[in-house]
Amino acid sequence: MPETENLVAEIELLSEKLAAAKASLTQKFIGQEGVVDLALSALLCGGHALLVGLPGLGKTRLVDTLSTVMGLSGNRIQFTPDLMPADILGSEILDTDTDGKRAFKFVPGPIFCQLLMADEINRASPRTQSALLQAMQEHVVTIAGEERSLGEPFHVLATQNPIEQEGTYPLPEAQLDRFLVQINVSYPDRATERAIVLATTGTQDARVHEVFTAAELLAAQQVLRRMPVGEQVVDMILDLVRTCRPEDETSPDFIRETVAWGPGPRAAQALMMTVRAKALLAGRLAPNIDDVMQLAEPVLSHRMALSFAARAQGETLPDIIAKACAEVTRVKAAA
Repeated sequence: MPETENLVAEIELLSEKLAAAKASLTQKFIGQEGVVDLALSALLCGGHALLVGLPGLGKTRLVDTLSTVMGLSGNRIQFTPDLMPADILGSEILDTDTDGKRAFKFVPGPIFCQLLMADEINRASPRTQSALLQAMQEHVVTIAGEERSLGEPFHVLATQNPIEQEGTYPLPEAQLDRFLVQINVSYPDRATERAIVLATTGTQDARVHEVFTAAELLAAQQVLRRMPVGEQVVDMILDLVRTCRPEDETSPDFIRETVAWGPGPRAAQALMMTVRAKALLAGRLAPNIDDVMQLAEPVLSHRMALSFAARAQGETLPDIIAKACAEVTRVKAAA
């Protein structure tokens, strides 16, 4: 009982702190609370996020503000076709000291930080994109045969332009799977756009302050992992992920007809983590089935692919995922 009471107290305290962080974030990134929630969830889960949206929608502003509010040291890399892996990871140079002695010296690249913004990540070549693979999964990089730790916490928030495809290199499935969530940043509504215009065209810009420290974020990640998840929620996560796989014997006909390949086990792991984060942000002690339904698209959409025939017929992944959620709910209700 004392351990349970301590966990409840920690969750409640963390929820209050997250509410303060969210309030600070929305001063600079006005509106679109769902985007802010998903970005915060990625950090709470210790994961990475892929932000997809047109230029000028505030993706860079969001990452910069997150860095300040969460107390993380941040760097930004503008991905271009001529960017090389050494420009991200760093390299060894021949250095001469005051005595004239020469030795190789490692110069760390911008990846050695706590929050890395990979801007327009699909503009770099596959060779450069792959430089992030080991870093995102293992939080280490190998340079000149030596492993170097990136430290904790380490998060990558990458951006993509969904419209312009000329001169870009689509991210491979192995790298997409390493992003905890895909966050779609859309146009603001009229009232939000009015607030943005008034807030950003005056003589003063909103100032944000640090709410978390890096150590507090790491502690929050441990609290999140201790949050209970009910059996019904776990079953719903597994049913949904397996339903979206065309090879699975339980998948419905519309999945087999439209989906080329479905989500792997990382999708279930991501849902288990993000539903807890969503509950925390809402001030609840445990996630529910509605959380699974609401997080299905950001967790699954970049882990699935439509068949050529489905794309030709105008099918979209959000629609397919919504139908999968409805099918799982129907089967559960009929059981």
